[in-house]
Amino acid sequence: MKKEHVPQDLSALGKLTKEVCYATDENGRYVTELSSGWHVKASALDATWDDIKERVAVARQQVLDGKASPVLFFMEHRLMNLKLVADYTGFWQWQIKRHLKPDVFNQLSETKLQKYADAFNTTIADLKTLTVHEN
Repeated sequence: MKKEHVPQDLSALGKLTKEVCYATDENGRYVTELSSGWHVKASALDATWDDIKERVAVARQQVLDGKASPVLFFMEHRLMNLKLVADYTGFWQWQIKRHLKPDVFNQLSETKLQKYADAFNTTIADLKTLTVHEN
């Protein structure tokens, strides 16, 4: 692709970052050029974020319905899986699976709740009330 044809379609990340692309200059040599986005990539990114928002909404509803603990909501909201939460908290994955049950979560000690709060970058109170403060 020629340098002047590098896509400059504004995407969700276009205001935050630029992507380095390789293109050819007027002499046919490869050079780097910054791109603010490409509509195809932006569409894929938007679809992915829509899917993530849906997963977070489903997790929130499961917590509100008493089918899951707040750990599930915050795992989805922070885009974390069991292994990552285990790495951050020091809990075994099987323990986290147990903590996903509301009755088990409600009996956790303040120390264990604080480990989750730290892992999810929130407070114990916000953890229990599903309150999210965006930074």
